[in-house]
Amino acid sequence: MRALTFVPGSKGTLDVLEVPDPRPGQGELLVEGLALGICGTDRELLAADYGWPPPGEERMVIGHESLGRVLEAPDGSAFSPGDLVVGVVRRPDPVPCGACGRGEFDMCRNGGYTERGIKELDGFGSERWTVEAAYAVKVDRSLESVGVLVEPASVVAKAWEQIERIGARSWFEPRTLLVTGAGPIGLLAALLGRQRGLEVHVLDRAGPGLKSSLVEAMGGTYHSGSSLREFADAKPDIIIECTGAGPLVIDSMTTTAAVGIVCLCGLSPGGRSHRVDAGVINRDIVLENDVIFGTVNGNLRHFRDAAAALAKAEPAWLERLITRRVPLTRALEGFEPAEHDVKTVIDLTA
Repeated sequence: MRALTFVPGSKGTLDVLEVPDPRPGQGELLVEGLALGICGTDRELLAADYGWPPPGEERMVIGHESLGRVLEAPDGSAFSPGDLVVGVVRRPDPVPCGACGRGEFDMCRNGGYTERGIKELDGFGSERWTVEAAYAVKVDRSLESVGVLVEPASVVAKAWEQIERIGARSWFEPRTLLVTGAGPIGLLAALLGRQRGLEVHVLDRAGPGLKSSLVEAMGGTYHSGSSLREFADAKPDIIIECTGAGPLVIDSMTTTAAVGIVCLCGLSPGGRSHRVDAGVINRDIVLENDVIFGTVNGNLRHFRDAAAALAKAEPAWLERLITRRVPLTRALEGFEPAEHDVKTVIDLTA
Protein backbone atom coordinates (compact mmCIF):
# COMPACT_ATOMS: atom_id res chain seq x y z
CA MET A 1 0.00 0.00 0.00
CA ARG A 2 1.00 3.65 -0.30
CA ALA A 3 1.88 5.71 2.75
CA LEU A 4 3.08 9.25 3.38
CA THR A 5 6.29 8.89 5.37
CA PHE A 6 9.18 11.03 6.59
CA VAL A 7 12.32 10.82 8.72
CA PRO A 8 11.75 12.70 11.99
CA GLY A 9 14.54 15.19 12.61
CA SER A 10 15.49 15.43 8.92
CA LYS A 11 14.17 18.05 6.52
CA GLY A 12 13.11 17.24 2.98
CA THR A 13 12.36 13.58 3.61
CA LEU A 14 8.58 13.51 3.07
CA ASP A 15 7.59 11.06 0.34
CA VAL A 16 4.84 8.70 -0.74
CA LEU A 17 6.28 5.19 -0.52
CA GLU A 18 5.12 1.60 -0.79
CA VAL A 19 5.00 -0.04 2.64
CA PRO A 20 3.64 -3.40 3.86
CA ASP A 21 -0.10 -3.63 4.45
CA PRO A 22 -0.95 -3.42 8.16
CA ARG A 23 -2.26 -6.45 10.02
CA PRO A 24 -4.69 -5.77 12.86
CA GLY A 25 -3.69 -7.13 16.24
CA GLN A 26 -6.02 -8.36 18.93
CA GLY A 27 -8.74 -5.79 19.61
CA GLU A 28 -7.80 -3.66 16.60
CA LEU A 29 -9.80 -2.39 13.64
CA LEU A 30 -8.51 -2.57 10.08
CA VAL A 31 -9.44 0.70 8.41
CA GLU A 32 -9.41 2.02 4.86
CA GLY A 33 -7.92 5.51 4.99
CA LEU A 34 -10.19 8.10 3.38
CA ALA A 35 -8.79 11.50 4.28
CA LEU A 36 -5.95 13.11 6.21
CA GLY A 37 -5.98 16.69 7.47
CA ILE A 38 -2.85 18.83 7.42
CA CYS A 39 -2.09 21.30 10.20
CA GLY A 40 0.75 23.39 11.61
CA THR A 41 2.01 20.47 13.69
CA ASP A 42 2.67 18.47 10.51
CA ARG A 43 4.63 21.34 8.99
CA GLU A 44 6.67 21.68 12.19
CA LEU A 45 7.45 17.96 12.01
CA LEU A 46 8.65 18.32 8.43
CA ALA A 47 10.76 21.33 9.46
CA ALA A 48 12.51 18.95 11.91
CA ASP A 49 11.40 21.00 14.92
CA TYR A 50 10.51 17.76 16.73
CA GLY A 51 9.22 14.23 16.06
CA TRP A 52 10.17 10.76 17.23
CA PRO A 53 9.92 7.62 15.01
CA PRO A 54 8.66 4.27 16.26
CA PRO A 55 11.35 2.40 18.20
CA GLY A 56 13.84 0.75 15.84
CA GLU A 57 12.52 2.60 12.78
CA GLU A 58 14.00 5.46 10.75
CA ARG A 59 10.87 6.59 8.94
CA MET A 60 7.41 7.26 10.30
CA VAL A 61 3.98 7.55 8.68
CA ILE A 62 2.83 11.12 9.22
CA GLY A 63 -0.67 12.34 10.01
CA HIS A 64 -2.90 12.67 13.08
CA GLU A 65 -6.11 14.15 11.61
CA SER A 66 -7.77 10.98 10.34
CA LEU A 67 -10.91 9.67 8.72
CA GLY A 68 -11.42 6.10 7.56
CA ARG A 69 -13.91 3.34 6.91
CA VAL A 70 -13.79 0.12 8.91
CA LEU A 71 -12.88 -2.96 6.85
CA GLU A 72 -12.58 -5.46 9.69
CA ALA A 73 -13.69 -5.23 13.32
CA PRO A 74 -13.06 -7.63 16.21
CA ASP A 75 -15.98 -9.59 17.60
CA GLY A 76 -17.65 -7.86 20.50
CA SER A 77 -16.47 -4.38 19.55
CA ALA A 78 -18.86 -1.49 18.99
CA PHE A 79 -17.81 -1.31 15.33
CA SER A 80 -18.84 -3.00 12.09
CA PRO A 81 -17.42 -2.99 8.55
CA GLY A 82 -18.54 0.17 6.80
CA ASP A 83 -18.50 2.39 9.89
CA LEU A 84 -16.77 5.76 9.55
CA VAL A 85 -14.15 6.26 12.26
CA VAL A 86 -11.39 8.57 13.39
CA GLY A 87 -8.45 7.55 15.53
CA VAL A 88 -7.58 9.18 18.83
CA VAL A 89 -4.07 10.64 18.56
CA ARG A 90 -2.52 10.19 22.00
CA ARG A 91 -1.91 7.01 23.99
CA PRO A 92 -1.30 7.05 27.75
CA ASP A 93 2.04 6.57 29.42
CA PRO A 94 2.38 2.79 29.96
CA VAL A 95 3.76 3.29 33.48
CA PRO A 96 1.27 5.19 33.92
CA CYS A 97 1.28 8.59 35.60
CA GLY A 98 -1.68 9.51 37.80
CA ALA A 99 -3.50 11.34 35.00
CA CYS A 100 -2.96 8.62 32.39
CA GLY A 101 -4.08 5.99 34.88
CA ARG A 102 -7.41 7.79 35.16
CA GLY A 103 -8.01 8.17 31.44
CA GLU A 104 -6.82 11.79 31.36
CA PHE A 105 -3.87 11.02 29.07
CA ASP A 106 -4.14 14.40 27.38
CA MET A 107 -2.84 15.75 30.71
CA CYS A 108 0.10 13.32 31.05
CA ARG A 109 2.46 14.47 33.79
CA ASN A 110 5.73 12.77 32.88
CA GLY A 111 5.84 12.90 29.06
CA GLY A 112 5.73 9.12 28.67
CA TYR A 113 2.75 9.26 26.29
CA THR A 114 2.96 8.40 22.58
CA GLU A 115 1.10 10.02 19.66
CA ARG A 116 0.07 8.77 16.25
CA GLY A 117 2.14 10.43 13.54
CA ILE A 118 4.07 12.56 16.03
CA LYS A 119 5.74 10.58 18.78
CA GLU A 120 6.81 6.94 18.46
CA LEU A 121 3.68 5.70 16.65
CA ASP A 122 2.93 5.67 12.92
CA GLY A 123 0.24 8.09 11.90
CA PHE A 124 -2.83 7.78 9.70
CA GLY A 125 -1.37 8.94 6.37
CA SER A 126 -1.75 5.62 4.54
CA GLU A 127 -4.25 3.78 2.37
CA ARG A 128 -4.93 1.40 5.25
CA TRP A 129 -4.27 1.69 8.97
CA THR A 130 -5.11 -0.07 12.17
CA VAL A 131 -6.36 1.34 15.44
CA GLU A 132 -7.35 -0.17 18.76
CA ALA A 133 -11.14 -0.29 19.04
CA ALA A 134 -10.75 1.44 22.42
CA TYR A 135 -9.12 4.45 20.68
CA ALA A 136 -11.49 4.73 17.73
CA VAL A 137 -14.51 7.04 17.57
CA LYS A 138 -17.48 6.43 15.30
CA VAL A 139 -18.48 9.30 13.02
CA ASP A 140 -21.99 9.90 11.69
CA ARG A 141 -22.37 8.88 8.05
CA SER A 142 -23.55 12.38 7.21
CA LEU A 143 -19.99 13.58 7.93
CA GLU A 144 -18.23 11.40 5.36
CA SER A 145 -16.89 14.40 3.43
CA VAL A 146 -15.92 16.43 6.53
CA GLY A 147 -15.28 13.92 9.31
CA VAL A 148 -11.57 14.62 9.06
CA LEU A 149 -12.37 17.78 11.06
CA VAL A 150 -13.10 15.72 14.19
CA GLU A 151 -9.50 15.84 15.44
CA PRO A 152 -9.15 19.66 15.32
CA ALA A 153 -12.67 19.90 16.74
CA SER A 154 -11.58 17.66 19.62
CA VAL A 155 -9.00 20.27 20.61
CA VAL A 156 -11.70 22.93 20.98
CA ALA A 157 -14.14 20.46 22.58
CA LYS A 158 -11.54 20.02 25.31
CA ALA A 159 -11.05 23.80 25.51
CA TRP A 160 -14.79 24.30 26.05
CA GLU A 161 -14.93 21.55 28.66
CA GLN A 162 -12.15 23.27 30.59
CA ILE A 163 -13.77 26.71 30.21
CA GLU A 164 -17.02 25.37 31.64
CA ARG A 165 -15.27 23.60 34.49
CA ILE A 166 -13.46 26.81 35.42
CA GLY A 167 -16.64 28.85 35.12
CA ALA A 168 -18.39 26.47 37.49
CA ARG A 169 -16.21 27.74 40.36
CA SER A 170 -18.89 30.44 40.78
CA TRP A 171 -22.01 31.74 39.05
CA PHE A 172 -21.31 31.36 35.31
CA GLU A 173 -23.59 32.72 32.63
CA PRO A 174 -21.35 34.09 29.87
CA ARG A 175 -22.87 36.10 27.03
CA THR A 176 -19.97 37.02 24.75
CA LEU A 177 -17.05 35.14 23.22
CA LEU A 178 -14.08 36.53 21.31
CA VAL A 179 -11.97 34.16 19.22
CA THR A 180 -8.66 35.48 17.92
CA GLY A 181 -7.63 33.78 14.71
CA ALA A 182 -9.90 32.42 11.97
CA GLY A 183 -7.99 29.29 11.08
CA PRO A 184 -9.62 25.87 11.51
CA ILE A 185 -9.20 25.83 15.30
CA GLY A 186 -10.54 29.37 15.68
CA LEU A 187 -13.52 28.80 13.42
CA LEU A 188 -14.40 25.53 15.15
CA ALA A 189 -14.04 27.19 18.56
CA ALA A 190 -16.45 29.88 17.37
CA LEU A 191 -18.85 27.23 16.06
CA LEU A 192 -18.97 25.51 19.44
CA GLY A 193 -19.52 28.92 21.05
CA ARG A 194 -22.52 29.56 18.82
CA GLN A 195 -23.85 26.09 19.66
CA ARG A 196 -23.78 27.25 23.29
CA GLY A 197 -25.88 30.29 22.43
CA LEU A 198 -23.12 32.88 22.86
CA GLU A 199 -22.68 36.14 20.99
CA VAL A 200 -19.54 35.33 18.99
CA HIS A 201 -16.88 37.69 17.67
CA VAL A 202 -13.90 36.53 15.59
CA LEU A 203 -10.79 38.63 14.99
CA ASP A 204 -8.37 37.86 12.15
CA ARG A 205 -5.92 39.82 10.02
CA ALA A 206 -7.64 38.77 6.78
CA GLY A 207 -9.96 41.26 5.14
CA PRO A 208 -13.42 40.49 3.78
CA GLY A 209 -13.52 37.09 2.09
CA LEU A 210 -14.05 33.44 2.92
CA LYS A 211 -13.19 33.73 6.61
CA SER A 212 -15.52 36.66 7.21
CA SER A 213 -18.24 34.89 5.22
CA LEU A 214 -17.86 31.73 7.34
CA VAL A 215 -18.15 33.72 10.56
CA GLU A 216 -21.19 35.62 9.36
CA ALA A 217 -22.83 32.40 8.10
CA MET A 218 -22.65 30.90 11.59
CA GLY A 219 -24.24 34.03 13.07
CA GLY A 220 -21.05 35.63 14.39
CA THR A 221 -19.44 39.02 13.87
CA TYR A 222 -16.13 39.23 12.01
CA HIS A 223 -13.46 41.82 12.82
CA SER A 224 -10.51 42.42 10.53
CA GLY A 225 -7.48 43.59 12.51
CA SER A 226 -4.49 42.65 14.62
CA SER A 227 -5.23 44.24 18.00
CA LEU A 228 -7.90 44.11 20.70
CA ARG A 229 -8.37 47.88 20.98
CA GLU A 230 -11.99 47.79 19.80
CA PHE A 231 -12.82 45.38 22.63
CA ALA A 232 -11.37 47.59 25.38
CA ASP A 233 -14.79 48.83 26.48
CA ALA A 234 -17.25 46.05 25.62
CA LYS A 235 -15.09 43.30 27.04
CA PRO A 236 -15.97 39.68 26.22
CA ASP A 237 -16.62 37.16 28.96
CA ILE A 238 -14.46 34.52 27.27
CA ILE A 239 -11.49 34.82 24.92
CA ILE A 240 -10.14 31.81 23.03
CA GLU A 241 -6.75 32.84 21.64
CA CYS A 242 -5.79 30.75 18.60
CA THR A 243 -3.02 32.77 16.92
CA GLY A 244 -0.09 32.49 19.31
CA ALA A 245 0.76 36.09 18.38
CA GLY A 246 2.55 37.60 21.38
CA PRO A 247 0.76 40.97 21.47
CA LEU A 248 -2.67 39.30 21.25
CA VAL A 249 -1.77 36.80 23.97
CA ILE A 250 -0.68 39.63 26.27
CA ASP A 251 -3.65 41.89 25.50
CA SER A 252 -6.10 39.02 26.02
CA MET A 253 -5.07 38.85 29.66
CA THR A 254 -6.52 42.31 30.36
CA THR A 255 -9.41 42.45 27.89
CA THR A 256 -12.02 40.17 29.45
CA ALA A 257 -14.92 41.25 31.59
CA ALA A 258 -14.62 40.65 35.33
CA VAL A 259 -14.20 36.97 36.25
CA GLY A 260 -13.25 36.40 32.63
CA ILE A 261 -11.60 33.34 31.17
CA VAL A 262 -8.81 33.32 28.58
CA CYS A 263 -8.05 30.02 26.90
CA LEU A 264 -4.73 29.90 25.02
CA CYS A 265 -4.84 27.45 22.09
CA GLY A 266 -2.20 28.97 19.82
CA LEU A 267 1.54 28.32 20.13
CA SER A 268 3.86 31.33 20.19
CA PRO A 269 7.25 31.15 18.48
CA GLY A 270 10.21 31.59 20.80
CA GLY A 271 12.91 34.22 20.57
CA ARG A 272 10.65 37.26 20.47
CA SER A 273 10.48 39.85 23.25
CA HIS A 274 7.51 42.08 24.10
CA ARG A 275 7.45 45.00 26.50
CA VAL A 276 4.66 44.57 29.01
CA ASP A 277 3.49 46.21 32.21
CA ALA A 278 3.42 43.14 34.43
CA GLY A 279 1.89 45.13 37.26
CA VAL A 280 -1.17 46.09 35.21
CA ILE A 281 -1.64 42.49 34.10
CA ASN A 282 -1.26 41.22 37.65
CA ARG A 283 -3.73 43.74 39.12
CA ASP A 284 -6.31 43.05 36.42
CA ILE A 285 -6.19 39.27 36.85
CA VAL A 286 -6.16 39.36 40.66
CA LEU A 287 -8.75 42.08 41.24
CA GLU A 288 -11.17 40.62 38.69
CA ASN A 289 -10.70 36.94 39.59
CA ASP A 290 -9.70 36.19 36.01
CA VAL A 291 -8.28 32.89 34.77
CA ILE A 292 -5.77 32.32 31.96
CA PHE A 293 -5.00 28.75 30.97
CA GLY A 294 -3.51 26.77 28.11
CA THR A 295 -4.81 23.65 26.41
CA VAL A 296 -3.67 21.18 23.79
CA ASN A 297 -4.62 17.72 22.51
CA GLY A 298 -7.69 15.75 23.59
CA ASN A 299 -8.63 12.40 25.00
CA LEU A 300 -11.33 9.92 24.03
CA ARG A 301 -14.33 11.86 25.36
CA HIS A 302 -13.20 15.04 23.58
CA PHE A 303 -13.15 13.19 20.25
CA ARG A 304 -16.65 11.92 20.96
CA ASP A 305 -17.82 15.41 21.91
CA ALA A 306 -16.27 16.77 18.72
CA ALA A 307 -18.02 14.17 16.54
CA ALA A 308 -21.33 15.06 18.19
CA ALA A 309 -20.77 18.80 17.72
CA LEU A 310 -19.97 18.39 14.01
CA ALA A 311 -23.03 16.21 13.53
CA LYS A 312 -25.15 19.13 14.82
CA ALA A 313 -23.47 21.68 12.52
CA GLU A 314 -24.63 22.75 9.08
CA PRO A 315 -22.92 20.33 6.62
CA ALA A 316 -22.50 22.98 3.92
CA TRP A 317 -20.71 25.27 6.40
CA LEU A 318 -18.29 22.50 7.38
CA GLU A 319 -17.65 21.77 3.68
CA ARG A 320 -16.51 25.35 3.18
CA LEU A 321 -13.82 24.97 5.86
CA ILE A 322 -12.00 22.49 3.62
CA THR A 323 -10.61 24.80 0.97
CA ARG A 324 -8.24 22.38 -0.77
CA ARG A 325 -8.28 18.64 -1.40
CA VAL A 326 -5.10 17.04 -2.73
CA PRO A 327 -4.79 13.44 -3.96
CA LEU A 328 -2.28 11.18 -2.23
CA THR A 329 -0.28 11.05 -5.47
CA ARG A 330 0.39 14.80 -5.07
CA ALA A 331 0.40 14.87 -1.27
CA LEU A 332 3.58 16.94 -0.98
CA GLU A 333 1.76 19.88 -2.58
CA GLY A 334 -0.67 19.90 0.32
CA PHE A 335 2.05 20.77 2.82
CA GLU A 336 2.87 24.00 0.97
CA PRO A 337 0.62 26.77 2.33
CA ALA A 338 -1.56 28.44 -0.28
CA GLU A 339 -3.12 31.88 -0.14
CA HIS A 340 -6.62 31.93 1.34
CA ASP A 341 -6.32 28.35 2.62
CA VAL A 342 -8.36 27.45 5.66
CA LYS A 343 -8.00 23.66 5.72
CA THR A 344 -6.11 21.36 3.35
CA VAL A 345 -7.00 17.67 3.23
CA ILE A 346 -5.27 14.78 1.47
CA ASP A 347 -7.54 12.31 -0.29
CA LEU A 348 -6.02 8.93 0.59
CA THR A 349 -8.08 7.12 -2.04
CA ALA A 350 -6.73 9.08 -5.05
